[in-house]
Amino acid sequence: MSNQGLPPLASEGVFTASTSITIDAPRNTVWNVLMDWGSYHEWNPFVRNQCIADASKKPLPASQQTPRAGAHLLIHPVHIPPSFDPPEIFPASSGFVIITTMDSDNYRCAWNTVGYPSWLLTTERWQTLVEVVEDGRKKTRYESIEVFGGLLAYLIRIFAGSGLQAGFSAMAEGLKKRPPANPDTATESTI
Repeated sequence: MSNQGLPPLASEGVFTASTSITIDAPRNTVWNVLMDWGSYHEWNPFVRNQCIADASKKPLPASQQTPRAGAHLLIHPVHIPPSFDPPEIFPASSGFVIITTMDSDNYRCAWNTVGYPSWLLTTERWQTLVEVVEDGRKKTRYESIEVFGGLLAYLIRIFAGSGLQAGFSAMAEGLKKRPPANPDTATESTI
């Protein structure tokens, strides 16, 4: 049983948003949901969609949407605070990152923000799935953390820090509810 969890982070940064939740489903099932970015709008009130894009933020065709290290990832829309409804006052946020790790064998992925000088903004986001045993059964622990650094991180912490933390928690709760509790009774409509 692999129990790698989150790796050591490159820096402590200015602030972090993080979450951890146990999901009553096999890691492979949870990983498939987490990597099915096109279905995020169905269960994720925080990150409503994300896709592989070119360096100019133009989404690539469906045939080139395989997650891989080195690919650019456009994360849009991001709802802060998390919601399934369209934003009412402020427009939805977005992120543009480069995938640094895509390790499906160990159920881990990571990315960093691109497009800013490091003194202005850096981010490091990790998501991982760890197999755990609770009540004599194998389950999955989802762990995620994002570290924000640079001068803009102070403003992000002040104006969006609590919303980002709420978003991380809402995404974890949505992921927990998405996969079936018993994979033997799963149907295509539930995963």
